[in-house]
Amino acid sequence: MRNEFGEYVRQARERLRKRDAGFSVRKLAERVGLEPSYLSKIERGLQAPPSAEKIALLAEKLGDDPDVLLALAGKVSDDLLEVIRKRPALFGRIIRELRDLPDHAVLRVVREVRDGEW
Repeated sequence: MRNEFGEYVRQARERLRKRDAGFSVRKLAERVGLEPSYLSKIERGLQAPPSAEKIALLAEKLGDDPDVLLALAGKVSDDLLEVIRKRPALFGRIIRELRDLPDHAVLRVVREVRDGEW
């Protein structure tokens, strides 16, 4: 089983720890409100990712995008979930249509819709 979430968190934490000892497993876990042993197990793929709330806090402490960490954990932020729930068929279709486009093309579509160019 691949552990993208845990590997990503560990690599991000280790990069920061090289410059700041405050990013040890123990210290980061304390700042996020997790047990150090639990965070260690998450990083090693022995434990499932924590709640979306803890993931968002972890992203903040690591200086990362919470949506990236949530996606790696197989979760979606509550605000995005609310948007999707309002029109699930439509947003499902939009996401599927855009999934293979390069980032610049997706951003162009967003700009056109936002700016009323459609």
